[in-house]
Amino acid sequence: MLETVGLTAAEDEVYRLVVAAGRASVEEITGRSTLTASAVQRLLLSLESKGLVSVAEEGSGWFAAVPPEIALVPRLQHHSDALEQARVGVGDLVDIYRRSVPGGGAAEAIEIISGAAALRQHLRELQDAARYEVLWFRTAGYETMFLDSNRQHFEARTRGAQYRVLYEQAYFDGTGSVGNVVRGVRRGEVARLVPRLPLPMAIADRSVAVLPLASSDTLDYRRGLRAALVRGSSLLDVLISLFERHWEAGTPLRVTGEGEIDGAVATESASPSGDDRRVLSLMVAGMTDEEIAGQFRVSKRTIQRRIQRLMTLANAATRMQLGWHAARWDWV
Repeated sequence: MLETVGLTAAEDEVYRLVVAAGRASVEEITGRSTLTASAVQRLLLSLESKGLVSVAEEGSGWFAAVPPEIALVPRLQHHSDALEQARVGVGDLVDIYRRSVPGGGAAEAIEIISGAAALRQHLRELQDAARYEVLWFRTAGYETMFLDSNRQHFEARTRGAQYRVLYEQAYFDGTGSVGNVVRGVRRGEVARLVPRLPLPMAIADRSVAVLPLASSDTLDYRRGLRAALVRGSSLLDVLISLFERHWEAGTPLRVTGEGEIDGAVATESASPSGDDRRVLSLMVAGMTDEEIAGQFRVSKRTIQRRIQRLMTLANAATRMQLGWHAARWDWV
């Protein structure tokens, strides 16, 4: 277990015995292990040189454990820092390689993934490699696109990677969906809600995307899942633009102190009146509040109040979001 911080399996065993006893002699540790006395003596001296134990009393043959938080935590942090530097270095080398190989970018732009296990593995790797950002479309269905474990999410957030996640309304019909969103937001995820999304998708560092190649209700999806891994290309640029367009129109989701989600969108049945639809049509067409007021022969303030009510109905934070919801729900 402690091989990561530079200890052999035998040193790990002996150190644990000393920690459990607080202080122990060579004879005592020999009696509690399958090691010989000479092996224990050698291992204790090695642990002493590594700063994990100290001689309790010169010439006594007794050794005391150095507290793990003093002996091991700095080693672990050093190892973690070294791994992070290596990971960044590898990522830089990959970027340099892809830029330097003639035609390599086009040849490697799309990779086909077959099977649920392979897709989940690529999703784990995508999050493990994320350095600063993960973008995600969360839709109803497509359970294979969403990992059961949150370890990758937590570790990516620890490294400083920001998660921006868009949920579609139907996602919340699933069992446990609200709890999933609450946990994500509390871990630092920035979440928004839209009425519908075109597909599930994950993008890491704007350099690689994963998305299924069939609808969730088709036989191809259920019988033989296939997905695409898309790397730097014009196709990836389109997917990123698709995400940003929906993100701009999304309604922010927040978690209350009681663990409830604040920011659910209005339902399609909450439809505006005929005059309100006309106001929306004129607003979407680009007319100013004054011009719309002139059409209705009312004050500009009246039109502004009416638009504000429509924004409340759609739970939209901006007029752009209102226009997007109006188009989605056929209000115009």
